[in-house]
Amino acid sequence: MSQSCRQMVDEIREKRNLTKEQLTSLLETENTEDVEDLRRQARETAQRIYGNQVFIRGLIEFTNYCKNDCYYCGIRRSNHKAERYRLTQEQILNCCATGYELGFRTFVLQGGEDGYFTDERICRMIRTIKERYPDCAITLSIGEKERESYQAYYDAGADRYLLRHETADETHYGILHPKELTLKNRKRCLHDLKEIGFQTGCGFMVGSPGQTVDTLYEDLQLIRKLRPQMVGIGPFIPQKDTPFGGKAAGTLEMTLRLLAIIRLLHPPVLLPATTALGTIHPKGRELGILSGANVVMPNLSPVDVREKYKLYDNKICTGDEAAECRCCTERRMNSIGYAVAVARGDCRDYMQNQV
Repeated sequence: MSQSCRQMVDEIREKRNLTKEQLTSLLETENTEDVEDLRRQARETAQRIYGNQVFIRGLIEFTNYCKNDCYYCGIRRSNHKAERYRLTQEQILNCCATGYELGFRTFVLQGGEDGYFTDERICRMIRTIKERYPDCAITLSIGEKERESYQAYYDAGADRYLLRHETADETHYGILHPKELTLKNRKRCLHDLKEIGFQTGCGFMVGSPGQTVDTLYEDLQLIRKLRPQMVGIGPFIPQKDTPFGGKAAGTLEMTLRLLAIIRLLHPPVLLPATTALGTIHPKGRELGILSGANVVMPNLSPVDVREKYKLYDNKICTGDEAAECRCCTERRMNSIGYAVAVARGDCRDYMQNQV
């Protein structure tokens, strides 16, 4: 690693901050030794906190109805080619039962902003899962809500909430979303979630249309200031039936560099190697772990609906049974020297603050 780059990475790690010039340098360098050392230092940072553990989350995609019309998303309300579905409470509970037997101790309930799933229905689901599996964590990823709704979910027993901010730049936000959706409200949601007590997650797509080094710098500053317990980033992948269907996808290389930078900026964060990363490269999730990530999310959804939850095209693992996903994930993590942890996998920073 060049001396100047080593000093830069050391400074980022020590200050837990970076300048726009440092970000530009790290994202644009063509020195492969510098990039590999950046990833190595991020990996070692994660290992100092979590060891060689990878936490698994059981993903349950329970509805692909959505009231929103985000330009990048395959389940946007204007996509009339989407084949809509909703899982019943019994189906969701069956997914949890299967996942629990396979060693999952976190269930991620993810869906579009579907008015059918009222607060009452969501809270009933949370309480039922918690009664059956009290040693498990529940993560929700169901979009923007009023503070009262978030409070109700938390009181019912939900532990975590993932709400990608997508971009911290207002102009860029307007490129990605229709005018009824605002960055101001998205930020309000994130702050409400943290104040209520959720382990909170934000994140963004890498390579989304209109993204620049300037917008990425704003994203990283939001993460630095918010100090979320989770950050979900993955490459933008176009979905053919959206306004962005013809746009270029984000790259593996840029995603790996940003994973590493986020780990250095916010060492305790829970950082997934996403399905999207595995979609653009056959070893994408492994490379993500080797760049500082420490979470993977195999799919527990019924096989017959996985293809319908099409946020982007060519999604992997749509035909695998839950056990196949679980075993495949473990083999992949073992192959790079990591162990899948049968544990809730809470953020260390969050747990320390609860003592």
